[in-house]
Amino acid sequence: MIELRNITKRFGSVLANDNVNIVVKPGTIHAIVGENGAGKSTAMRIAYGFYKADSGEILIDGQVQNIATPHDAIALGVGMVHQHFMLVETMTVAENIVLGAEPGNSAALDLAKAASDIQKLSEEFKLAVNPNAVVEHLSVGQQQRVELLKALYRHARLLILDEPTAVLTPQEVEEFFAILRRMREQGKTVVIITHKLSEVLAISDEVTVMRDGRVVGQVQTKDTNLAELARLMVGREVLLRVEKPDADIGVTELTVRNLTVTHADGNKRLDGVSFEVRKGEILGIAGVEGNGQTELIEALAGLVPASQLSGEMRLEGRDVTRLDARTRREIGIAHIPEDRHRRGLLLDFSLSENSILGVHHRRSLLSYAGVFLNDQAIRKRADQIIADFDVRPANQELPARALSGGNQQKLIIGREFDLRPKLLLVSQPTRGVDIGAIEFIHRKLVALRDDGCAVLLISAELEEVTALSDRLLIIHEGKIVGDVDPKVATIEEIGLLMTGSAKH
Repeated sequence: MIELRNITKRFGSVLANDNVNIVVKPGTIHAIVGENGAGKSTAMRIAYGFYKADSGEILIDGQVQNIATPHDAIALGVGMVHQHFMLVETMTVAENIVLGAEPGNSAALDLAKAASDIQKLSEEFKLAVNPNAVVEHLSVGQQQRVELLKALYRHARLLILDEPTAVLTPQEVEEFFAILRRMREQGKTVVIITHKLSEVLAISDEVTVMRDGRVVGQVQTKDTNLAELARLMVGREVLLRVEKPDADIGVTELTVRNLTVTHADGNKRLDGVSFEVRKGEILGIAGVEGNGQTELIEALAGLVPASQLSGEMRLEGRDVTRLDARTRREIGIAHIPEDRHRRGLLLDFSLSENSILGVHHRRSLLSYAGVFLNDQAIRKRADQIIADFDVRPANQELPARALSGGNQQKLIIGREFDLRPKLLLVSQPTRGVDIGAIEFIHRKLVALRDDGCAVLLISAELEEVTALSDRLLIIHEGKIVGDVDPKVATIEEIGLLMTGSAKH
């Protein structure tokens, strides 16, 4: 269906793709895996015309094609769904899908016909999307289906999906895979760029493995396994489980009593939540996304307006309920947010500038009577974080947007760990992160726990939250509905609690 032949691409001094060769057979689901920065997305963006290769050829159906822009790719039946969706949230599904390929003529836009065509496509592939719904009212999973429909509406025969499950719940992933299998049955070809090896084994027919900009293997999925793929990706044996000693649990660090968050629309997003986190333990919160986890972490971090809060939060016995986010950081509360772009980074700022966000007012980072920033101190701090947390490329002058998602995450984690917090609030620590970086981040979290920090962990990855947690709470519809020992409780039991099908 498509072949990349001897593709090479440089960005300045960085060699992103080095003589890359990939062959994708028609009617298959082909996975491309590799660590963050391995060159997977760059290679597929070249195939889609988003980038222009420095050298090499692209063949579609065995014929060399000049794909200079996405319009060229679309004309050849190639569609791409990017990791960060490209939708206008205030517009309807139909308006988003036809944007750039509007039906009708310059005098009249025939949206009724477009909605009818989209409805037929939605029913054909069982996507269950309403063409007249406004995008901002859709769940993340539904927005992804809109992106798929956008490509199908343009008659794509080959769909390239960049990290398609990075923001989906386990239930949404299963539904999404069912859609991909239906597409394959109907003759479509799918390329998935991902780092989730368990999903690769579950959905793909063939796998291409990339490392450091090169292809290091192309194998039949049925002939490989998790350990082999991980070894090819990272270039060494990878620990595929969390290793941690028993927790040395100390006194209570955080006490939460009857915490309620009520949004402006009057709906309670958290409803009477109470729990404690102790020194030297990781307390996990498991639940289907959208059941109050975001509101819980942001309330504890000081990011929810006081007018929407009731209840009490205490750190080491001190009432912090009404303290702002800056004050909470000063007394020992660090926060790794679930959305690194919206809450964690300023993408156009350099790595050194991002490394001091939230602590730029500290005396150690100021000079000249505490009025100006001390560039030398900032550079030294940034270099230390970059080295300690293996941020790549190790160039603090780069803007944050130049880093892969995993390296952006490591920069944020390094910044927050550098605060030496008493309490770490961490949400989705490994979302969109490759297997080597996941292993690294898990080790760092366990080490912080062993140093006596209290850690509150929220993750949509059930395997992650059960493996890391010393104690596990289950949240459903804004309430704590379970308190379980992750060493004893089964995934099935936790799943029932998460969906509100059982009480414990």
